[in-house]
Amino acid sequence: MNEMRITALRRERGWTQERLAEMSGVAVRTVQRVESGKDASLETLGAIARALDVPVRELFADDEPVTLDPAVRGLDERTAADQAARDRVVAGFWSLYSAIGIGFGIVTTLLVVLRTWSPLAFLAVGAYWAVGRYLGRFVLDAVVQPRLDRRYPLSRATP
Repeated sequence: MNEMRITALRRERGWTQERLAEMSGVAVRTVQRVESGKDASLETLGAIARALDVPVRELFADDEPVTLDPAVRGLDERTAADQAARDRVVAGFWSLYSAIGIGFGIVTTLLVVLRTWSPLAFLAVGAYWAVGRYLGRFVLDAVVQPRLDRRYPLSRATP
């Protein structure tokens, strides 16, 4: 394996090995082994790179593409693909939320114009937009994101 820069990247952030282990979700002993020059799995390297917020190739002292293992070079592309797929799902979630709100607003407006509903029905539309955003965030964080974590392990939730 090529010489690693993990120790330098960790120290630049002022992190201990324990902090890096916590942020990356790997064991402290694994961080110690990788920093001492032992081989690591692609999953471990991906987790450490995500924690340090750098592409995997930046974990290596010599990041010339010709010297890196093809699997390591491919990890950055797979990470980018996973992140793009995850971001599309989240964007779709919020688009669905907006479409439902717009549809609800249009139907409410039509029913108020036709005098089927009271103008107070617009309070329900306002409540949808006010409360729905928080409820949507809760559903996204509690239900959708954990599933996306399992489906796209190389990605991370974006705020």
